[in-house]
Amino acid sequence: MYKSATNRRNFIKKMAMLSAMTAAASMFPGIIFASEQEKGIPEGANLDWKKGPCRFCGVGCGILVGTENGRAVAVKGDPNSSVNKGLLCVKGYHQIMCIQSKDRLTHALVKKNGKYVQTPINEALDLVASKMKGTIEKHGKDSVAMYTSGQSTIPEGYIASKLMKGAIGTNNLDCNARLCMASAVTGFLTSFGADEPMGCYEDIDHADYFVTWGNNMAEMHPVLFSRMLEQKSQRGAKIIDFATRTTRSSTASDKSILFEPQTDLAVANAICYEIIKNGWVNKSFVENHCSFSKGLTNMGYGLEDHYEFTDKPEKIDFDAYKEFLKDYSPEKVSKYSKVSVKDIKYLASIYGDPNKKVVSYWCMGMNQHTRGTWINNLVYNIHLLTGKISQPGNGPFSLTGQPSACGTAREVGTFTHKLPHGVVPNKEDREMAARIWKVPVENIPPKPTYHATEMFRAVDRGDIKFIWIQATNPLVSLPKTSRYRPGMEKDSCFIVVSDVFPTPTSDVADVILPASWHIEKSGLYGNSERRTQHWDKMVEGPGESTADAWMFIEVAKRMGYGNLFPYSKENHVEEIYNEYRQFHEGAKHGMAPLEVLKKESGAIWPYVNGKSTQWRFNAKYDPACSNGKDFHFYGKPDGKAVIWQRPFEEAPEKPDQEYPFWLNTGRVIEHWHTGSMTRRIPVLHQAMPHAYVEFHPDDAKSLGIRNGENIKITSRRGSCKLPASINERGLPTKGQVFVPFFDENMLINDVTLDAFCPISKEPDYKKCAVKVEKA
Repeated sequence: MYKSATNRRNFIKKMAMLSAMTAAASMFPGIIFASEQEKGIPEGANLDWKKGPCRFCGVGCGILVGTENGRAVAVKGDPNSSVNKGLLCVKGYHQIMCIQSKDRLTHALVKKNGKYVQTPINEALDLVASKMKGTIEKHGKDSVAMYTSGQSTIPEGYIASKLMKGAIGTNNLDCNARLCMASAVTGFLTSFGADEPMGCYEDIDHADYFVTWGNNMAEMHPVLFSRMLEQKSQRGAKIIDFATRTTRSSTASDKSILFEPQTDLAVANAICYEIIKNGWVNKSFVENHCSFSKGLTNMGYGLEDHYEFTDKPEKIDFDAYKEFLKDYSPEKVSKYSKVSVKDIKYLASIYGDPNKKVVSYWCMGMNQHTRGTWINNLVYNIHLLTGKISQPGNGPFSLTGQPSACGTAREVGTFTHKLPHGVVPNKEDREMAARIWKVPVENIPPKPTYHATEMFRAVDRGDIKFIWIQATNPLVSLPKTSRYRPGMEKDSCFIVVSDVFPTPTSDVADVILPASWHIEKSGLYGNSERRTQHWDKMVEGPGESTADAWMFIEVAKRMGYGNLFPYSKENHVEEIYNEYRQFHEGAKHGMAPLEVLKKESGAIWPYVNGKSTQWRFNAKYDPACSNGKDFHFYGKPDGKAVIWQRPFEEAPEKPDQEYPFWLNTGRVIEHWHTGSMTRRIPVLHQAMPHAYVEFHPDDAKSLGIRNGENIKITSRRGSCKLPASINERGLPTKGQVFVPFFDENMLINDVTLDAFCPISKEPDYKKCAVKVEKA
């Protein structure tokens, strides 16, 4: 047992030193192996270890949190979790350190005469309810909005949806997963009629090749990348990095292929061209399980307010699709993609070899794309043409960026168009929600309203008069924050922010509510492989910090909706989850009972007859298949997946004489999203204390730029100053610069463009035109 606070601090310091040393020594910095995690635990320590999921990223690693005397003092990987098998990255290993930060939000703050005044939480919730109710009475129900998070728990997202759509009767609910996973959703729905991957992480143990499409997995999903490297060393599996810049993933891969931004669309079509030309099509699979369609083209980019688009699918046949691909021969595509003919044919040969199993992985590189739905469709085309799908080691896999972007945003339905089951335009889905929620079906509007970008445009215009922002930091994470920050500072909108730490977003709030960190409450997350994980409350939060779900419930009661939210404070998580499970009964999406999730380190849905379904749409593994065939894509009425004819279209803004560089943004292994949590972890902050701008050495030389010099990046929207980085973490191609977005003191999203995919409404953070100069 620990005897003093000094011993505890020494223990934490030892853990941090261990992590830093391990990170420095490893091939891909950031992985802490299970045996090494144990070394820092003092002999004789009497810790109570409790299981849960990691707070960061969508991998969903299982963690064990060691508590002593009511405090969380240690974290290690859960060896019982099939996700990470005891491994953790540096972020996961150090996650509990930030909750003791000196600037932790512990009490409600209400802005009075321009200054924040500490206020009892009940009074603050009274004010929130009063403002919300008064705004509705004066301006109508569509004048209020809620913006939630893929970091919210499943119960929190569920209550947000029930409050906004069922009780108040507005679809003004969207989430930050719109910024990262919306294209994955629309890609799955358009190709398969059902969201989320058909495979699981066990695919890593079976695949011969991993093709990573614009995804720096060594830093973004390091635990999964470590598992891939293990297969590379043990079985000779190969990793192919397909990207716009050289990263740590590139150097650890067997081959790195670089392409010009936006041209991944063309390269994917060229791969399909080669597959057909060389007779590598799995004809039996395609004839039995696929159909062909095309949609509208030249859709625009959503740059104007009130932009709307609805695709109009049209059936075509294989011959028409084959004719379309004639414009995408490797010889033609190579000229503008900057990918050699040889490399295009190499990629096609990997997918086309019937004796090789291939998994495609991607994340933001494909999803944050002005044609994000299309590029998702095109990679599915490759797997469908070759029949390499829904089998162990064969499949396309869209990875998520947040711990519950799947479980909370996509499954619970915190998008404006979604419900916990189905979508708001579908009458049957609205009727199901109304029945379970015990509200008149007329309460639930049939038309979506604001997606994330348009929601904050509406705040700027004054159309939204009240907005509640929960567990997210949009004034750092939104594209084109140079517009939305002034919009949020206007007096026309009352802003409520509930969070764990102060952020640039809470700086503009009228009311700041102190939220609970995830281990300070019970909850559930859903990860990238459809795995639902539960945890019990492990420690008490400081001051009057409160779980977001309970704050929503308290406000609902104050607004007169108490009969719709009859949950107890002690057991509301369990009561909400059991209610939510009603939306997904059946073999296609059944959720595991809570008693199972309490015992196990998660369960994959569909959970049928006491068993997780690891591979969907394959009759060998999926009990929902009912067409009598080997594969049944039951999300579509005809049971067939769609191969889409989608062309290459240029980005909305390309480098020119005035703005000659591409700007690309992303993350680093040490920090997560806007850094509001990880920058409060000393060992991570010291390892990566500030953002930077990466240059190709030739560009740096021509501009006379040296490492560390302050550089000003300017677009048509704004500017940002950062130190130069040359031949350090990553290497952009010539004519491109890269900036991570975790640093609130260097707001690169003042520079980015708020163009988005017209189908998914997800913004493109990966491509806009900038100029650079010495600051």
